[in-house]
Amino acid sequence: MLQSAISLTPLHYVYLIGVICILFVMILRKDTPIVCIVFLFLLGMVGTSSVIGGIQTIFKAILYAGIQFMEIIATIALVTAFSKCLMDLGSDKLLMTPMAKIMKTPSITWWILGITMLICSLFLWPSPSVALLGTIMLPFAVKAGLKPLAAAMAINLFGHGIGLSYDFVIQGAPAISASSAGITTGELLTVGRPLFIVMGITTVLSAFLLNRKQFTTMTSTVSTRSAHTIAEPQKQQYSKTAFILAIITPIAFILDICFMLLFDLKGGDATSIVAGTAVLLMCFGAVISFKKQSLEKVTEYITDGFLFAIKIFAPVIIIGAFFFLGGEGVTSILGEQYQSGILNDWAIWLANNTPLNKYVTAFIQLVIGALTGLDGSGFSGLPLTGSLAQTFGSAVNGSVPILATLGQIGAVFVGGGTVVPWGIIPVAAICNVDPLELARKNIVPVCIGFGFTFAVACILI
Repeated sequence: MLQSAISLTPLHYVYLIGVICILFVMILRKDTPIVCIVFLFLLGMVGTSSVIGGIQTIFKAILYAGIQFMEIIATIALVTAFSKCLMDLGSDKLLMTPMAKIMKTPSITWWILGITMLICSLFLWPSPSVALLGTIMLPFAVKAGLKPLAAAMAINLFGHGIGLSYDFVIQGAPAISASSAGITTGELLTVGRPLFIVMGITTVLSAFLLNRKQFTTMTSTVSTRSAHTIAEPQKQQYSKTAFILAIITPIAFILDICFMLLFDLKGGDATSIVAGTAVLLMCFGAVISFKKQSLEKVTEYITDGFLFAIKIFAPVIIIGAFFFLGGEGVTSILGEQYQSGILNDWAIWLANNTPLNKYVTAFIQLVIGALTGLDGSGFSGLPLTGSLAQTFGSAVNGSVPILATLGQIGAVFVGGGTVVPWGIIPVAAICNVDPLELARKNIVPVCIGFGFTFAVACILI
């Protein structure tokens, strides 16, 4: 097996009970922060063997989660600040005019938004792509009659789901899985391609079909809305600054994309160039339009942006504080004596205590991938699922690339930002929707995708 037998301690059982309680409360559509705080205290008390340690763990875990989320918080805040500047000047309406001509119905708009997000995610990764689309395309989609929640689903499933899991351009996730499984990245992408395709197609198709009635009921009003959208800029008078900002905004972000590709900027580096560009454009628009009052306007925009971001993230930081104990965060929160995440321990225990054949192994890989994704990372569990694929493949004479692909799909779709609420905050914040509601909308299509993917894996393994 991957490791010697894991010895489960009271800490592991308390954590498992906590996960079950949190998921149960989510199913009841209730808020979970108080449950997370209670279990943070219990875990801290068990892990440190003291009440004081339990109290300290609450703060340490929340602080750790806040630090982990800070990059996303700042990005959302700064992009939101820029969006407010665009709205004040009217540049957002000018930007919407040409897009209204192709985004004619909610259904068409859903696919355009999703496919655009997929393409951007493959070359830029989802985080900077969300910031780009949120600034440029999302207003067009809403004007076309697409509900913000439906728009968030499209961005989420195509970008953080298909784009981040398949990732055949940047090859971040496949490289981690392949190296851990002892195979080449090309082998994983080639042999596992049918699973990636099945997972992607069945997930987005089921999401579209399950929500098609919402699109259809709005279609009758879309033509009227679109007509108003196109006609409005002709009736309303706009300042020169509004026109200038409407022109340079897409140019600036296209240049960002060129820089990302030219200098091979990924992840946080790519996100930072998008957020930085948004800030500079906001300052430019404020200075040109408001002159002497620009100092106060920039402060107002930034304040509004951070207030919005913190309002969205506040409960998620608490939830994330609990689930970070399941992964690498356990060392920073509970101390150096804990080197392995609690969820990872449970995953290894499951792998070591289940009777194996090819089909059971495939199911375990998918479940373990999803289990490790509960910490909201999506990538933290890939070394484990890759190693298990190598071990399981040898044990049952199964395809290592297929098993590694299954683990990767489970980990990324759950933890990378489609199912767990603490992993989909960027999209929820940009679209101004409740992350819990977005997670509930995504979970059925994702589970359908898992079912079809598992069935195909059983044939190919």
